[in-house]
Parts: sequence; structure tokens; C-alpha cells
Amino acid sequence: MKKFKRTTVTAALPYANGGVHIGHLAGVYVPADIYVRYLRLKKEDVIFIGGSDEHGVPITIRAKKEGCTPQDICDRYHKIIKDSFKEFGISFDIYSRTTSPTHNKLASDFFRKLYDDGKLIEKESEQYYDPEAHQFLADRYIMGTCPHCGNPNAYGDQCEKCGSDLSPMELIDPHSTISGAKPEIRKTKNWYLPLNEYQDWLKKWILEGHKEWRPNVYGQCKSWLDMDLQPRAMTRDLDWGIPVPVKGAEGKVLYVWFDAPIGYISNTKELCDKEPEKWGSWEKWWKDPDTRLVHFIGKDNIVFHCIIFPVMLKAHGGYILPDNVPANEFLNLENDKISTSRNWAVWLDEYLRDFPGKQDVLRYVLTANAPETKDNNFTWKDFQERNNSELVGIYGNFVNRALQLTKKYWNGVVPSAGELLDVDKQAIAEFKDVKDKMESLLDVFKFRDAQKEAMNLARIGNKYITECEPWKVWKTDPKRVETILNISLQLVANLAIAFEPFLPFSSKDLREMIGLEDFDWAQLGRTDLLKPGHQLGEPHLLFEKIEDEAIQKQLDKLEATKVANEKAKEAAEYKAEPIKENIPFDEWEKLDIRVGHIKDCQKVKKSNKLLQFTLDDGSGTDRTILSGIAKFYKPEDLVGKDVLFIANLAPRKMMGIESQGMILSALNFDGSLALTTTFSKVMPGSQIG
Repeated sequence: MKKFKRTTVTAALPYANGGVHIGHLAGVYVPADIYVRYLRLKKEDVIFIGGSDEHGVPITIRAKKEGCTPQDICDRYHKIIKDSFKEFGISFDIYSRTTSPTHNKLASDFFRKLYDDGKLIEKESEQYYDPEAHQFLADRYIMGTCPHCGNPNAYGDQCEKCGSDLSPMELIDPHSTISGAKPEIRKTKNWYLPLNEYQDWLKKWILEGHKEWRPNVYGQCKSWLDMDLQPRAMTRDLDWGIPVPVKGAEGKVLYVWFDAPIGYISNTKELCDKEPEKWGSWEKWWKDPDTRLVHFIGKDNIVFHCIIFPVMLKAHGGYILPDNVPANEFLNLENDKISTSRNWAVWLDEYLRDFPGKQDVLRYVLTANAPETKDNNFTWKDFQERNNSELVGIYGNFVNRALQLTKKYWNGVVPSAGELLDVDKQAIAEFKDVKDKMESLLDVFKFRDAQKEAMNLARIGNKYITECEPWKVWKTDPKRVETILNISLQLVANLAIAFEPFLPFSSKDLREMIGLEDFDWAQLGRTDLLKPGHQLGEPHLLFEKIEDEAIQKQLDKLEATKVANEKAKEAAEYKAEPIKENIPFDEWEKLDIRVGHIKDCQKVKKSNKLLQFTLDDGSGTDRTILSGIAKFYKPEDLVGKDVLFIANLAPRKMMGIESQGMILSALNFDGSLALTTTFSKVMPGSQIG
């Protein structure tokens, strides 16, 4: 295996039309951060690049829906994402964005070089065009009836009801979501990257040259390469994105999946241009063969990072190619697929608000459940259990035992180790090779197993203290206790190093507690990290239990999401009852509909349905109306409201009370009921019509 001088690590650019959730964290950002922190601990030369992906159709759709500009959407979510990452401890050297001037120029120049070198092919294709909005339509801007399941609201790229992948031309009765117009088929010109011309090279580079890649990554690449690759469009007919830098390409932009990976390069350039004395030239990180390039991504991005982007780099020339692409599978939530459209997710910014100071707990659980080679599952009960039994019960417990015993017997001063007994030698033997074990796992991106090895140090420590029973030995042999505590404290110091890549916040806390100022990876496994006579700080708990109430709150939030999704589904499928037969206009004119002000409202005795209203109807005399809406409203919530009522309905007795009219209400699709009222304040007695 080649020895590299430095490593460029990239993490997939999150899309700036929403926040980051636990699926993104488990799949990309936590493993990337672990790896970078590990390399830094080893004193290796590494750069960690991140940023927001801010072009493409979904952003324009969101902007249109919210009545703002695409840039407004990007600005909002870029800030949310960037701030969340920082608070969570994802230690990017730079987190920039693909709307930056640096990126715009670099991506534009990159395309232009491919164009000038004849590496792109110009092709005409037929696409849908909106004659009213005067623009070509992206797949997501076209809706119609799904040919497979009959869903009338299928998009041009996918039916969200049956899950079928679609093309716009397959839709029945398509219409533009911009204007509602029926789209026309028109010819348009775009520029394509001829992937087919690089197929043989890709086969050799990946299938022969990178057999060490994860089976899921290698397998997906092979399945793509076993099919005949086709040219892929690198430009789009859109108005949001980087304009295509070619004469006659007005109204066209670079395809988001062309410009997004170039963001890794432009963000590196932005950082290096800002701090050249620290980072040197950006080209060192992207063009020097002695630099290793590693992409952390989710499985849905494998084809872009392993096939399309490498072909772009190869076609351009001068760039290094990815040495490894450790893509993860998907993380499910409570046994259901995470979905941003259904809001079925645990959002990072919300987690940080709900669980302040507990970044490491989520990092630990996501790593323990990392979907490294197959899909995995996150549940709130498992989150609680792992925190309470592992972080609190094993790791935190051992640290606290060791430090509290040292405080009790030696005033928090590290004692000397005397003669070693077999039990001491055994404990030392069990953790002396922890560095080699963890390295062998971290080097091949097996972060879940590496974290287990770190936790194993705490298990060794707990077992050792329990076996040695220093609280008993102290009475007869204080000298022996010195040795027990010395070895226990060395284990504590090892934990502070071993967990640094995984749990940076608690590791920092622990190092400050024990006064371990100078540390690096090379020290792991040593038994002289804390010198005799060294004064420890005041011990406190590293972790705290998470109570049932906190977990129930999260489960309730998910249940509310589930209910909301069901209602949204029902609403989408809802069809109003057929309209009743027409009536003559003069029949309608006979109805006298007015505004009434509710002065009082009471439940009718011996009735579960009826409410008794006292209305000010503007006549100077209060009016009594009974209405069967008791299961929908509390009487006290209605007092002071204005409602519409039929004033000239013949009086009718109910439960011995005369009702003088009818209050109007609307029955919703889900069985809920809403009283009708006015938009603005009007006087009681005002007529409707």
C-alpha cells in the first residue's frame, strides 16, 4: 500500500434546502470526523473539507413554495447546518458553500477547460417546455398521473405513492407545476460527459485497482460498469445555478451534480488562499500524487463520487483521484425509513436544543449503530440504554471509581506503582495492544469496532478494580493500593486518548480533570501517562443518566409526526362530496345569514352533544341557539368569538330549550369540525351575502 504524505478528506456537501438529520450524521459526518481526528492525533498532515450544496431544482421549488428567492433559502439553511455542525463537534477546517465567488469561478473554469479540450459532446434532446412560463421544465416541475398506480400527483422523476422511478414522458396528462399549463415538447441543446468513453479505464481503475473498497461500494460500481455507461448531461435548462460559460448557452446552468463535487476543490482553494502560511497551495491537496483523497458519502452518492466525478477529474487532467470512498448504507429511525418529506427524522439542530451538552451521547450511539455495510436502525430506547448502561454504567463509572478512590486515599495525587502482581500484569497485558487494535480498524474505516475497543479499556478497568478491591486492601496494605490506583489511573488516561476521535467533548473534559495536557496517539497503551506525584483535578461525573420522560417526549414527537403524515395523506386523497342539485337564486335569497357575537356558552345538561349559545345578533335582544358540537369545542374557548348563523330558521325545541337558528360550521375530511367566522371584525347582526 502506497505511503502518502498528506490526506484530503471530504464529507458530502449537505443540500441547503433543509437541515441535517441523524441519517446524514451516521452515514457521513460522524465517521468522517472520527477519521480526521484520528489522523490529527497521529500528527499526520490532513485537511477536512465541507460545505453546503446550494444549486439545483429542489431549492427553486422550495423558494417558490415559500415566496422567497433561492438565495434566501440557501442563506437560511447554510447557517442552520453550519452552526449545527460546529456545535456538534464536526471539526471541518472549512465549511463554505457552492454559491461563493471562488466556487463560481473554479467550476466555470473547470467546465470551460473540458469544453475547450473537446471532452464534452453537444446533443439535442426533447424536453417539456412551459409555454406560459417560457421555460424548459425540470422533472420536478412536471406533475401528472402515474402510469403504474394511477396517482394523479406523480412527479416527472418519481411517484411518491408507489415509489416508481419515472421520466416526464411517461406521465399521463402532464402539467407544469409553475403555471398549470400543459407542457409542449421542444428540442433543447445541452452538453454531455461521454462516460462510455471512459468505461474501460474505470473498470481497470476500480475493479482491478481498488478491490479493497467496501463491498457495498465495489459492488455498486461493478453493477454500473457491467452495464454500458451512457453520456450524461452536465448542463440544465434552469435559471438557478452557475451559468454555462459558452456562447449561445443563455438560460442554461451547470448540472448541480457537476458543480457540487467541484465544491470540494473550491472550498479547499478558499481556505488555502485565506491561510497560505498554514495550508500552502490548494493544488498541493488536489494535484500532488503524494496526497491521498478520501470521500465520505452515503450510498445514494456512490455513482457520482466513484464514476462521474473521477471521470470529470480524469478528463480535466492534473488532478489526483479518490483513493477510497467509504460510503455507508442508510440508517432507519424506529424501524422506518428516514424521510425528510414526511419529517420522519431526528434533526440535529432540534437534538442540540432538546439534549444540551449531550453531543457525545449521540456521536457514541450513531457510531455504535453505524450502517457500515448494511442498513441499521436508531431507536430512542436504544439511545437511552446505551447512554445509561455503557457511557454512564461502564465508562463513566470506571473513571469516577478511579478518581474518587485516589481523592479519598491520596488527596487526588497519583501514587507510585510498586511490585506488580499477576492481576496487575494481566490487566496491563489486556490493554497494551489497544493502539495496534484500534489502528488496524480505523485505517480500514471500521469505526464501530474501533469504538468497541476504546470502550473495552473501561471494561478492563472496572474488572481490575472489582477484582483488586482497594477499599478492602487499604485497611491492611496501603502500599498495595498505590499500585492498584496507579494502574487504574493509567487506564483512565488511556481512555482520554482512545475516545478523543469518537467523543471529543467528554475526552477534553476528562483530560482537564486529570491534567493530561500533552497527548497524542503514539502514547496509547502506555502505563506512564500520569507521573507519580501528579495532582489530579476535582472529580465529577462524565455522563449523566437520561430519564424516561426525556425519551417519551421524543417518542411523542415522532407519534405526532406520524399522525400529521396520515392526515396529510388523507388530505391529498380527499375528494369533496358531490355538489347538491342547483336551486333557484330566489330560494337562496330567502336565507338570512348573519354574524353573531358569542356572549356565553354552556354545556346542555344531560346531553353529550349539545352546547347552548347566547348570541348578540345586533337586535338588542340576546338569541339562544343550540348546536351539536360539544365534542369539538370547550364552551369557555368560544366565548367572545364571532360566528355565522342562519337567523330566519324556524325555532326548534331540543332538550326542552328553544333553539332560534343554526350556527354554521364545516366538517373537515378527517372528521374534525370548524366553526365559520369572518376574516375581520364586523358588527353583530351584519348580513352575509
